[in-house]
Amino acid sequence: MPYFTTTDGTTLAYEEYGTGPVLVFLAGWSLNTEMWDHQVPFFVEQGYRCVLLDRRGHGRSDRPAGGYDLDTRADDVAALFEHLNLTDATLIAHSGGGAEAVRYLSRHGQDRVARLVLLAAAVPRLLWSDDHPTGVPRAALEASIAALRADRPGWMADRAQGYFATHIGNKVSTALVDNEIRRCLSATHMAALEVQKCIAFDDLRPELPSITVPVLLVHGHHDQSIPIDPTSRVALRLFPNATLKELPTAGHGMYVTHAAEVNQDILEFTKA
Repeated sequence: MPYFTTTDGTTLAYEEYGTGPVLVFLAGWSLNTEMWDHQVPFFVEQGYRCVLLDRRGHGRSDRPAGGYDLDTRADDVAALFEHLNLTDATLIAHSGGGAEAVRYLSRHGQDRVARLVLLAAAVPRLLWSDDHPTGVPRAALEASIAALRADRPGWMADRAQGYFATHIGNKVSTALVDNEIRRCLSATHMAALEVQKCIAFDDLRPELPSITVPVLLVHGHHDQSIPIDPTSRVALRLFPNATLKELPTAGHGMYVTHAAEVNQDILEFTKA
């Protein structure tokens, strides 16, 4: 696996597969490049070059004590683009990776990115406020973070079935669920906590109107991790050039349970 060094000296791991138009994948919170197992083979076969990043504290990247704020993580994405001199890319991000994608574009510009795909993204804001009434109350978010801090394996196990929305008939094997929990637990506890705090409390609403590249939002109605109402349905109104695809039977793990549909939506978007 190749590596590069960021501006603060952190070494990050990335993967590359295929040749052709560039797709850059940013993993969801606590996940790593392996989460894209259902996407990469498909897009390589379609003639794309897939580039995948392990964020700091995740996967095979360095595990520093700090740098988990959104600005630093966006700078890490910028360092990847610069290291590989990527241009005209489609940036594809899931969950907390969506916030990194938005902050990268607002902080470093859009010259290297042709379009943006946000899958169940934590964008623009999760936290409730008077001017964001569909958000989640602070007490509920703080209680979840406290439970995560106290028993991370238990926290993930309790939410695993809801993550894939198996209660409405989505089929995933016990082995797949266990493997996804293992992937999440491979992130450091500190990284998981600090990134989760950003997801809970950051506000990206002021940044979305400045992002002018075409945006595809894909979100499930049964997403218990990042509810659709305070995120993608709000983001649709704030991005100048966005389309929202709602998946009535999907949860947060749509990249597995609805992989064929999600892949086709991304493919059509890149060719539009």
